[in-house]
Amino acid sequence: MKAAELRAKSPEALQQELNSLLKAQFSLRMQKATQQLTNTSQLSKVRRDIARARTVQAEKAKGERKA
Repeated sequence: MKAAELRAKSPEALQQELNSLLKAQFSLRMQKATQQLTNTSQLSKVRRDIARARTVQAEKAKGERKA
């Protein structure tokens, strides 16, 4: 997911997206632990998406404080 797509979302939708990404990360970690994960690059992609979502969330919070 691109940062531009995340910036277009409302804070509530952004929080829902972050929650779903965190659940996906947990699921991938469990698959890796049980050796069921074949594409390990998915973990890195989800981690980056989580970082993007949290960054955009912080930007929006900072923008609200300034206004």
